[in-house]
Amino acid sequence: MSRKRTPEEQPAEASTAVAETPAAANDNAPADNDNQPSFAERVGQRKRVISADPFGIAHDSIAGVRLFESRQDRQMAIKFGEGRPEDKPSQEVIDKLKEAGYRWQPENRVWAHPVWPASAMTTRINAERVYQEICTMIRQEKGVEAGKEVPF
Repeated sequence: MSRKRTPEEQPAEASTAVAETPAAANDNAPADNDNQPSFAERVGQRKRVISADPFGIAHDSIAGVRLFESRQDRQMAIKFGEGRPEDKPSQEVIDKLKEAGYRWQPENRVWAHPVWPASAMTTRINAERVYQEICTMIRQEKGVEAGKEVPF
């Protein structure tokens, strides 16, 4: 019968001792950020940042015209001056607005055009085109050179 060898007597390649495995990155060891909630705990807890509504798209201070979009009311709006009765545009500008589908809203003192989901992008593009045309018309009426205005 063979006698059992002691660990010192066993050859190195025949050693049955298992070396300790190195610690992995996800070994559940305490980390510096363990007091932070996990991603799974944070899901659904995000607080939404609500932007201003209506928000301004463009403003021409010389012509006194502003272009807004209200996502809540789903409409594009053009406002003249500060919305006072004396800021009323000329009849040619009003005709241009009506031709483009804008309607006067006396409660908000703006010219508004609805934004439908199916044609939202087209409506926004057309609103900017109408805004530019109206600004040019008003600048010509005032005798001011048409120039590059800075959107907001």
